[in-house]
Amino acid sequence: MDTKERGFTRSERGSLGVEAIRHNPYQPRKQFDDEDLKQLRDSIKTHGVLQPLVVRRVNDGFQLIAGERRLRAAQQAGLANVPVHIVEFNDQQVYEAALVENIQRADLNPIEKAQGFKDYLDRFKMTQDQLGTKLGLDRTTISNLLGLLALPEEVQTAVRNGQISLGHAKVLKGVNGADKQIALCKLILLQGLSVHALEQLVKHQKQAQAEEPAAAAKKPAVEKTAHVSSLEDDLRRRFACRVEIKVKAKDKGQIVIDFDTNDDFERILGLLGK
Repeated sequence: MDTKERGFTRSERGSLGVEAIRHNPYQPRKQFDDEDLKQLRDSIKTHGVLQPLVVRRVNDGFQLIAGERRLRAAQQAGLANVPVHIVEFNDQQVYEAALVENIQRADLNPIEKAQGFKDYLDRFKMTQDQLGTKLGLDRTTISNLLGLLALPEEVQTAVRNGQISLGHAKVLKGVNGADKQIALCKLILLQGLSVHALEQLVKHQKQAQAEEPAAAAKKPAVEKTAHVSSLEDDLRRRFACRVEIKVKAKDKGQIVIDFDTNDDFERILGLLGK
């Protein structure tokens, strides 16, 4: 397409055929909700595209900078042309614009944000402080999100799909070992654990690990069998808290269930009643 035929000048508004607009290779968002796109498509069929897409010239066409959802919905609605705002941006400015648009509109899930930050930092050799200044974010926010990329892929997928929250993911980051992180993630999905309940479970597990050396130094009155230890593990997972089976003699003992708050107490009582 000859851009001169369109009569466009720098930072000018106009109209373009949807087939002339290439998708943004720096788009940090990888997932688009089908229902949201359908609603936007229906709105565009009725009212048209109310907010122009932002594009830049590339070779013999145009590249999208901002407005990915609008472009996709317009294509689904069968529009031949869409309103555009043409700007002269370099690659770095395109990447920054895509990040800003999605972050400000809360369109990215935490993993997509983290990957977008990492790709930007790697590509343009920027520091987290510099990126934070450009996006209006605190460096700690960026650092915390980047830390999510160290989680096992199975946990990242759960965050990406909205199965566990950013709060859950932050707690899992503090757990040592990918296997433990994955096991806890599965427990969250299975039992619907709140962030607080997960925090308490992790706290109790760490306390139990810290007490193991001292407990091992004391010879127990009655040796726990593998079966009893397995039952303890099952109860801990079920109640999401510390549980100990104290074997005192043959066919005698205690089951001790710890709780730290009234909410924990009520939650455990509810589980006991099932």
